[in-house]
Amino acid sequence: MLVAILSDIHGNIEALDAVWQDMAPLPVERIVSLGDVVGYGPNPEEAVISVREHDVVCCMGNHELGIVNATERAWFNSTAQKGLGLTASLLSSESLHYIGSLPRFLCHAGARFVHGFPPDSVTTYLFQVDDAALERWFAQGEALTFVGHTHELGLVGWDGTEVVRRDLGRESFVLDGNPCVINAGSVGQPRDGNNNAKYLLWNTQTGLIEVRFVPYDIERTVAKIHERGFPDFYATRLW
Repeated sequence: MLVAILSDIHGNIEALDAVWQDMAPLPVERIVSLGDVVGYGPNPEEAVISVREHDVVCCMGNHELGIVNATERAWFNSTAQKGLGLTASLLSSESLHYIGSLPRFLCHAGARFVHGFPPDSVTTYLFQVDDAALERWFAQGEALTFVGHTHELGLVGWDGTEVVRRDLGRESFVLDGNPCVINAGSVGQPRDGNNNAKYLLWNTQTGLIEVRFVPYDIERTVAKIHERGFPDFYATRLW
């Protein structure tokens, strides 16, 4: 089975539509979102509708959690809190209900999918987790975990003696059977020095992982961020 893995769409419908176009000719059988479909970007409602129309299986991100649980908004800085309030105002009651019902993690084809860090954290960044905590997770026996949240592609694995970390680029590689955590980067707001939308393809039979880079109309997204009153910072960091 070929599984597409998306993360951190963040209300960027131009980036998401470009990913759908890139994915269209591929034999994808399942699409999984690692959370943060909304937040930062100017089209949260359209993004939610789009992932539902494409039968995406989603887990909850910290932005969904912050919208549906007001007490969680204290976790965000003042700029992000402003953006969350504006995002919430652009969501329909149906979409609010949908994002409130998202699970904290998903399991499929022997892999775990979670926004932050396994087993079910939506707020822990992968870079915050030290080697000792990673070793404890790898000892749990789950071979493959996909995460998002950092907006940066990367892989953290266990080679049998130590934790190994590396960045990911536009590449393909085959899983070696050792336990690992793979960060899928971001569709709607990459922070890895390359402004293309990013997503992963995972062949569950062969173990092949492909990292896809997809260009999109950034200027259009930036213009809508300004028009809809989102913080300017959300626009400038798309570049």
